[in-house]
Amino acid sequence: MSRGIFGRLPAWGLGLALLGSLLLASCGGGGGGGELKSATLMLDWTPNTNHAGIYVALEQGWYEEAGIDLQIVEPAAAGVEAILAEGQAQFGISYAEYLIPARLAGVNITSIAAMLPHNESSLMSLTSDGISRPADLEGKTYGGFGGALEQQLISTLVACDGGDPSMVEFVEVGNIDYVPGMEQDRFDFVWVFEGWDVLRARALDDVDVSTLRFIDYTDCIPDWYTPVIATSDSLIESDPELVSAFLKATARGYDYAMEHPTKAAALLLQAVPELDQELVQASAAYLGPRYADEGEPWGVQEVAIWERFEAFLRWTGLTDTGLDTSEAFTNEFLPQS
Repeated sequence: MSRGIFGRLPAWGLGLALLGSLLLASCGGGGGGGELKSATLMLDWTPNTNHAGIYVALEQGWYEEAGIDLQIVEPAAAGVEAILAEGQAQFGISYAEYLIPARLAGVNITSIAAMLPHNESSLMSLTSDGISRPADLEGKTYGGFGGALEQQLISTLVACDGGDPSMVEFVEVGNIDYVPGMEQDRFDFVWVFEGWDVLRARALDDVDVSTLRFIDYTDCIPDWYTPVIATSDSLIESDPELVSAFLKATARGYDYAMEHPTKAAALLLQAVPELDQELVQASAAYLGPRYADEGEPWGVQEVAIWERFEAFLRWTGLTDTGLDTSEAFTNEFLPQS
């Protein structure tokens, strides 16, 4: 799973002229006379359970009920942010850590829903390595994408726990199978998602792994929204009805995934049969109660979470200009609003 950790080349650094050749599927304009309005959603990665509510709504025909002919495409090499800004896709999956720098660079996109209310990231290691707290990362090697955010977050965690971050080694390994890499001592720990990579290691690979969950250390590092559903400011201005209709169907899909995780997994597998059935079922059961906080509607974003994460990016030097985070997200188009 992609983790949005500044390891991907930012879309706004490639130039908007590439957008036409990077688009993976065309999307026509909305038809009149009761015809469905065409829209494209660009994913952030290959389909997985983060996207379950979207595939549920698609398979159940709820986008069509909302008047939308939705096409789902996998991500372009440059990423989704610039493609959204140019109107080459109407909706896309992004991350707060990409959306904030994108807006600072003049790429005017907005997060319209949080796919998860909290960051499900963890640092995973073999239990035999004895990493039970951030200070234990001293003398260990991190395998990642070489992103600046990776190093800043890990260094902050280690220092906050009384360790010396200079004693952590960072190596770039990219998107590989992490368990064999750890077992071969190429690196000691990696950044993963609890609801996918950790489940795969434990349930499918039968490997004893330990994790340091980011959400357990919010006294040291911020929580943040990753992933999010985003659209362009221009679409919000020109066709707010489309944005509302899209989110109404999508929220319905995630509500279903929360209430019926086994059925949601089956619908995802029906749409994407090449996925591992056991992993999808386990991940759907794990994420079902986590798509929204108890008693809260799906998709809602809090200004305090955005503000603290934006401040962290500036404090660590990952961004050098402040951003009014009210420009970065809105809850306006969620059905509960």
